[in-house]
Amino acid sequence: MAERESSSNPLIRTWNAVWRPTPGSLRLLALIGVIGNVVIVVSGGAVRVTKSGLGCPDWPRCSGDSLVPTHNPEHHVLNMSIEFGNRLITFVVLGVGVLVFVAALRLRPRRRSLVWWALAQPMSVVAQAVIGGIVVLTKLHPAAVSLHFLVSPALLVFCVALWIRAGEGDEPPRPLAGPWTRRLAAALLVSCAAVLVAGTVVTGTGPHAGDAESRRYGFDITDVARIHGELAWLTIALTVLAIVVLHRTGAPAAARRRAHELAGLIVAQGAVGYVQYFLGVPAGLVLLHMLGAVLMWIAAFRLFFALRDRGAVPAAAGPAPVAPRPAEAPQPA
Repeated sequence: MAERESSSNPLIRTWNAVWRPTPGSLRLLALIGVIGNVVIVVSGGAVRVTKSGLGCPDWPRCSGDSLVPTHNPEHHVLNMSIEFGNRLITFVVLGVGVLVFVAALRLRPRRRSLVWWALAQPMSVVAQAVIGGIVVLTKLHPAAVSLHFLVSPALLVFCVALWIRAGEGDEPPRPLAGPWTRRLAAALLVSCAAVLVAGTVVTGTGPHAGDAESRRYGFDITDVARIHGELAWLTIALTVLAIVVLHRTGAPAAARRRAHELAGLIVAQGAVGYVQYFLGVPAGLVLLHMLGAVLMWIAAFRLFFALRDRGAVPAAAGPAPVAPRPAEAPQPA
């Protein structure tokens, strides 16, 4: 009865997932890390479109000597709350990263590669917090804001890699497709990265730079939007080519599914991008476009990892066997 109650208690189950992890529980924690980093991208976008980038004008404090929002005649309470909420989400993501790292350390048998992937998560969140402070101190300079956004896709590389690696073994990678197909998947990653970088330039040039008085890039918005769109079309072309090659070469079904998912996300992302451009960049569509950007990035990495196999997950180590006690000699009467 006690064992059944402990298995249904969410606190005990969470404790066991971290302190007594299994390959499955570690993979679930890694997935939570992926979701958390997607959420923080969208919350950061909410800071920008609501012009709340300087809602907490001081760093690491929010305003003056206070760590939390207080009355400030120069900043509306809503803007302060939105910026402070984004900071709180950063701490939540950092906490998840620490739990993932502890679980990777506690996993038996210990897998060194997973430990390194897990350690990169809390360290990257700390780096992102420092860059966020630079953004505030530079009064939302567009270069600092762009770098602050791009740290999130970089952090997602660690999160997605851990999520996938926790569900496979440690054997040497066995290619599931030819070298030309694997190079095509790598080219897709480069293309997606270029789209993300160009997107930050478009945002830094457009109306949603985080604050009405913040600096903007001195580019023409039509020109940078055109470059961003051309890179998106290049990514679509590479994705279609990858789908054709995967089907013609008899690639595994999982790899073909990943390519179809990526194609669907890119088409939806392009549609949102063109609609928001012609509607004057409404805030809601900007958030949806940022969400689509990170989902596209994740899908591209899943396709890249689906083109190799590393064997089955190592079996979890059980408790050490108990040595039998030696038989006692008979005592004399």
